[in-house]
Amino acid sequence: MMTNRLRFWTEQRQVNVPQLFFQCYKELNITDEEAMMLLHMMNYHEQGNDFPTPAQIATYMHLTAHEITMKLQRLLQHGFLELRQGVDEQGMIYEKYTLYPLWEKICLHYERKEVEQQEQVEKSEESDIFQLFEQEFGRLLSPIEIETIGMWIDQDAHTPALIKEALKEAVIAGKLNLRYIDRILFDWKKKNVKTIQQAKSHSAQFRAGGQSRITVQPAPDAPPVEAVPFYNWLEERD
Repeated sequence: MMTNRLRFWTEQRQVNVPQLFFQCYKELNITDEEAMMLLHMMNYHEQGNDFPTPAQIATYMHLTAHEITMKLQRLLQHGFLELRQGVDEQGMIYEKYTLYPLWEKICLHYERKEVEQQEQVEKSEESDIFQLFEQEFGRLLSPIEIETIGMWIDQDAHTPALIKEALKEAVIAGKLNLRYIDRILFDWKKKNVKTIQQAKSHSAQFRAGGQSRITVQPAPDAPPVEAVPFYNWLEERD
């Protein structure tokens, strides 16, 4: 998971955490003063001090030690910091702050943004698919046709990319109707075809193994035209 990768990167000093932090701390509902305090704690961590006192942090801020203590408590309560105990080589118990909960929240924040962006892309692709059908059909889609395409996406869980590939198959076959395209999608779903590459491979296998041939009659003075392989998706095949 991205959370584990971010933890590894921070331990290996391979990611600029302050940069990620600056970009999202406001959206995480961290105040400016708390953000500055966390940056000081990051700096203390770099220096090998994982348990700076409120007085030490207050030395570099326009806050009192008491105010620092109150903000530390809030950060702990809201899961941005965690206080852990350990045992040193002499058997003495010690405490330290860890910023891993903060890294995890930053990571989840960016994961959510990626999901939201992907959803926006999918919505855009769904909108484009209707326009593509109208372009290929050379007319506006009827309400029933719009509903059918919507069912392919919502109920049958076909991706817009796979529907476009099925439309391409119909264009190649010269059979521009939804019944033909629906049959292609039904066959692909039955064969667990989910990607464009799988669809192309599946179609190629069908054409090679169970194809009809369409022969184009040439003009008297034209060179002979080779027969074109064509798979009729409306024919039931096991």
